[in-house]
This record gives sequence, C-alpha cells and structure tokens, in this order.
Amino acid sequence: MNIHEYQGKELLKKWGVKIQEGYVADSPEEAKKVAQKLKDETGTGWFVIKAQIHAGGRGKGKVQETGSNGVVLAKSLDEVPEKAKGILNGTLVTIQTGPEGKK
Repeated sequence: MNIHEYQGKELLKKWGVKIQEGYVADSPEEAKKVAQKLKDETGTGWFVIKAQIHAGGRGKGKVQETGSNGVVLAKSLDEVPEKAKGILNGTLVTIQTGPEGKK
C-alpha cells in the first residue's frame, strides 16, 4: 500500500494516536497560510516543508528543476513561500526513485 505521510498521520489521528500536526499546501501562498495556522496553534516560528511523494530519502533528494532538497526548513513565515516554491511541481530524485525521479 502506498500512502503519503499526511495520509498516514490522518489514519493514526483517527485512532487516537498523538501526532505532530501538519497540513498540505498546493501553492507557495497556501504554504504560508498553513504555516501561519501552525504558528497560531503552536507558537512555532520554524516550519518544515516536505515533498509528498511515494519514496524515502526525500531530505537527501534533489528537485531537478530547482536544486532544492525534498525536505527543507524555513526559519520564519517569510521564508515559507520561497522554500515551498523550490519543491512544488518539481521532480524529486531520491535514492529510491532512481534518476527519473517522481513529480
């Protein structure tokens, strides 16, 4: 079975397992909105932005189009859109995807 991290978290949460909250965003602007929501809920000022593909090694992987890693840290709300832009709609190449990568 292939499920994304956010889908696995939804299942765990449904069964009462405590999880670290996260949200899915499809644009840099939406990423900033959900980061603001996390800041409001938790008080955090740092945000981890992750590519959602069916492969491991996302943090060490590279987005072909931008050179961004598949997991990045934004240390402020203002950094979130640019960091997200480096991942969104790109092809992530990891040790598990092979050289063709995954969108």
